Parts: sequence; C-alpha cells; structure tokens
Amino acid sequence: MSVKENNEEFSNSRQRVKEKDLRKIFDAKEFKNIKDIIYNSAKVFKEQIAFVIKHKDGENIEYENVTYKRLLEDINKLGAAFYAMKLKAKRIAIIGRNRYEWVLTHLTNMLGGMVSVPLDKDLEYNELENSLIRSEADCIVFDEKYTEKVNLIKQAEKTNLTQYICMGQINGFNSITELLTFGQKILDSGNKDYINYEVDENTMSILLFTSGTTDKSKAVMLSQRNIASNIYGMQLVEDIRPTDTNIAFLPFHHIFGSTCMIMMIACGVKTVFPDGLRYIKQNLNEYKITVFVGVPVLIESIYKTIMKEIEKQGKTKLIKIAVKISNFLLKLHIDIRRKLFKQIIDALGGELRFVISGGAPADSKIAKGFNDLGIKTAQGYGLSETSPVIAAENDKVMKPGSVGVPLINNEVNIVNKDDKGIGEIIVKGPNVMLGYYKMPELTAEVIKDGWFYTGDLGYIDRKGILYITGRNKNLIVLKNGKKIFPEELETLVNRIELVEESMVFGMPDKVDKDDVKLSVEIFCNKELIREKYSDKSKEEIYKIIWEQIKELNKTFPRYKHIQNLILSDEELIKTTTKKVKRQEEMKKILAKKN
Repeated sequence: MSVKENNEEFSNSRQRVKEKDLRKIFDAKEFKNIKDIIYNSAKVFKEQIAFVIKHKDGENIEYENVTYKRLLEDINKLGAAFYAMKLKAKRIAIIGRNRYEWVLTHLTNMLGGMVSVPLDKDLEYNELENSLIRSEADCIVFDEKYTEKVNLIKQAEKTNLTQYICMGQINGFNSITELLTFGQKILDSGNKDYINYEVDENTMSILLFTSGTTDKSKAVMLSQRNIASNIYGMQLVEDIRPTDTNIAFLPFHHIFGSTCMIMMIACGVKTVFPDGLRYIKQNLNEYKITVFVGVPVLIESIYKTIMKEIEKQGKTKLIKIAVKISNFLLKLHIDIRRKLFKQIIDALGGELRFVISGGAPADSKIAKGFNDLGIKTAQGYGLSETSPVIAAENDKVMKPGSVGVPLINNEVNIVNKDDKGIGEIIVKGPNVMLGYYKMPELTAEVIKDGWFYTGDLGYIDRKGILYITGRNKNLIVLKNGKKIFPEELETLVNRIELVEESMVFGMPDKVDKDDVKLSVEIFCNKELIREKYSDKSKEEIYKIIWEQIKELNKTFPRYKHIQNLILSDEELIKTTTKKVKRQEEMKKILAKKN
C-alpha cells in the first residue's frame, strides 16, 4: 500500500461526524492497549516517517528517518534483548532528554510486560536514587549526559538495579544500538517470545512520579487501558492528521508528554525532537512544524516574541485593525487569516496550524491571539492521575477561559459547590489511575466510589463546558471568609509588560496573625529591562510595576487588591512543566523575610 493510499485509508476513518455530541467530531478506532495501537500504525502507516533523528558532527547535519515499519521492528529487537537479559516482568526506569531511544525503550517496556518508570532528568542525585529505590526498578536506561549520576548510584549499591543501559555509546555500559543488534540475532534464531507476549491492559504498565520533591511526590500507577482510552477520547475531538509534523517539546517523563507522543503515533504523525528552548523558533522553521504541543509558559513565550517583533516594526496598530477585519469576515464564513498574517506565520515555519496547550492553566488572551492569526489553539485539562486528559477544547468548543468539554469516556461532576456554583472537580472513567503505589490510605482519600477527586476547583456551564478557577490547596482564604484564586490574579499580573512570571500568595499579617495580606512575587523580564529600562534602578523598576499593580487593583473588588509587591532576583522555583512550586517558593520568601 502506498503512502497516499495509507493517508486515504486513515482519512476515511477520521472523517468528521455529524453528531451533535461535542465530544465526538471525528471517527477513530478504539484500542484496548498500546500494543494494538503500535501494530495498527505499523500496518496502516508502514512506510511513513514516525520519527526523525538529527545527527550533528560539527557543521555537518544528517537526518535519519525512522518509518513506522522500522519502529515496530526496533521495538521487537530491543524487546527480544530485554527478555534475554531476564528483564521480562521487571521494572525499567528511563531518564534522559526527549529522543528516539527514550520512545523506543518506553514502548518496548509496554509491549513486553515490563513496567516503565519515567524519571525527571532534572532530579538531583539524591532524588534520583530515592526514586529508583521507591519504584524498585531493576534496570535503568539513561541518556549519556547522566552517566556521572548513574555511576554514583551504581557504586552506592542502594537500589535494586541489576542492569544499566545507555542510550548512546559509553564504555562500560550496554548501548541501545548494541542491544538492537543482539535482539535481531535472537529473532533470527526463531525466538518469538517477546513478539508473542499478550498484554494485560488492566495491570500496572507505567509507574510515574508526580511533580514535587521525591519524598513528597506520589507514584502513580497507570495501566495501558488508562492510556489507550485517553488517546481514543482525544482522537475523537482533536484534528491530528497523518500529514502533520509534530515537535516533541513536552518532556516524556511527564504523562502529558508521553501520552501525546503515543497519540501522534496512533494518528500516523511525523515527530521530530527539539534542540532546546533557545532553538525552538529555528526548529519550527527547520522541520516545517504543523502541530505543537506545549506548556503555557512556552506557548506564551512564542506569542510574546511575535508581538515584540511586530511592535519593533511599528505594526501593532496595523495588526489590530487587520484582526478586527478578519474576525468580522470570519462571522460571514470568510477566512483570510492565514493569507492576511502570512508573514507572521512564516516566521514560525510557515506551516504551523495547530497548538495544544496543557500541563498548567493558560492565559486565554494568548490562545485568542494565536487563533486571531489563523493558528488554531486549544487548551486541555488533566492530571497525571487521569492519564492525563479530562477535558479539552475542540473545533466545536473554543471558549476563552474554558478548558473545553470532558472527553467522551469521562464523566465529570462538581461537588461541594459554593454560592457561585464553584466546587471541586471530580471525574470517573477508564483513564483514572489504578492508585498510588504503596499508598492505599492516600488512594482511598482521592478515589471514592470510582470517582477521582482532583483537588481542582471549577464549574460547568449550561452547555457542559468546564472552567477551572484554581487549585483547592492554593486557595487564599481571608479572615472575613472571602476566597481568592491566585491563578486568576496571576494571569492578569503576567500581562504587565515587565513581568516574566508571578506568584500571588497570602503573606502572614504582622498585626493580625489570623489574617493574611494579599501579595505578589514577580520575576522581571531582564531582557526587556536591558532594552527599554537600562537607565532605571531596581527601586525605579519597582515603582513602575507597583503603579501598574495599583491600576490592576482598580478592576477588582477591594478584597482582591494586591497590597504587597516583592521583586525576585531569580526565577521562581518550578517543576519541569513550568508550574511554580508554591510551597517551596513560600519557604524561600519567609526565610528572607525573617
């Protein structure tokens, strides 16, 4: 079957459906486990490119294309080698940047009954060792960049590790390349044990640590049914095509990153790997990216870069007028956005058509900004415990400030509502985790009668659209009983020109110890200060921002007024998905205060 025929076959199965259900826009094939997804894609998209590997040797750059056929062959080779190394039914940890060998290891684990343990590459040595001990990992597959840490762990002998495998070529360790050769010989001998393994989609297949310090983080147990059901739900609503090129920017150790990666495989997409944050614009041009999945802070950064360039060229007013005209025409079903804003889209590679934001709350102004330019931007919502997506915007539901509608196989409810209808979001569905590893009491606290209590606050409107107002544990409660969602205020504070990032919190009041003073900590955009305010002292910068905070206060009821401003000299402490670690940041603020 030709590539063209493959695409036609897939397009037929992805036809838009005429149902009124907002949770089903496209047809999709439902699979019970990841093995079925991989085998289906290897058949349907056989000769299409699944992944592109970039090889750099000085100034020379070569691109290696991995077809869907080869992806499955590589999985089976590595799986045969793992079985020969007595790793069947064992736990295999993975640590490293996003790259083909990471994907290959993760999929090999899932197709052969090994438990995949994705680890954050930014963990300190002690945290990494602790994670390996807590997960009871038998093997670690690591990026060569982390050889020093792995050697220290090996020498300490505190873990269960018996096998150490390097993604690249390092003396003293088996490499993925060597194991692929070894696995091929096993398959050639007629041994099909790995290939014939039957997946149990209801048992633990992934053991994933949530964000936070390792002592406090929870290990989430996920099954292949969890992941496969979530991919199916997303395929029904998101317009991902086999002609798309996706850049894998979300870290794979985060469930949003790894689930999206498998969804791209399910859809026959070509996936490339970024060279790093500094090169994102270059990579968008280099690979002609059409689909981009990222965390809000990254998406906002790209948008702000575009707007900054427009401002430099003195075209801000012109673009605003053009947006008004194109939006008016859009109401008449005339879409000229991509032609009208071609120059801007060309700066992002010229092909970018779809941006998916997830992992943290996004500024609705940014999403609207991209949509105004003709780049469709959808926001999703979910947690590690829900594999991860609970709800998402789609072609039928694009409402600023919302996170769309629950996926078709999710049931969402709001409990313990206040007088405004805001309460805790709970969810039931096949994507809800098996539980927290070795934490039965904590599991029982969050899963009751099949419902997972998210800890997030929000409401559902009459159309069934979900809105997130904040995190229960982040809620600031004043002495007078008034409640403040810090995320709501942070979105507005972050729009102030000099603000790079912010955290709104309740500072303990010196006078009344039972109350808090609404405060904000801000880390400024240093590049912008150098460009426009290089002659200003820190005190003068403080005054400029404080005046804008006071203007912002005028738009809020009095109890929401920010009364205290702290300028930080360093970035706020964040997780790898760029969410501020509020408790750790608060400890830092209070330590300096005392």
